[in-house]
Amino acid sequence: MIDWSQVKSLRNDVGHDEFDEIVELFLEEVEKIVARLREAPNISELENDMHSLKGSALNLGFATFSQMCLHGEKMSAEGNTAKVDLGQIVECFDSSKSTFLTDVSSAVQA
Repeated sequence: MIDWSQVKSLRNDVGHDEFDEIVELFLEEVEKIVARLREAPNISELENDMHSLKGSALNLGFATFSQMCLHGEKMSAEGNTAKVDLGQIVECFDSSKSTFLTDVSSAVQA
């Protein structure tokens, strides 16, 4: 679910303080898009939303979530937005976020 090697690499590259800021910004930005997907998805923007989420998630090690967004982006690009399982994508984000926040401190110290 989480690519901890990516998380450690990012933290080592940017330092502890910057890493915390990146996590905060990531969660803020992603949660805005996820909230929109949860409450009132704009199907005409779905491909762009999936693309944005995919890139952000990959950077922070949310591997499974990123893969799901990639799949949603591809489906949207092919005109199959109705087949994108937004509920599953949102659920994956919620799970990934919970795992990340619970385990990040110990994972980056290891």
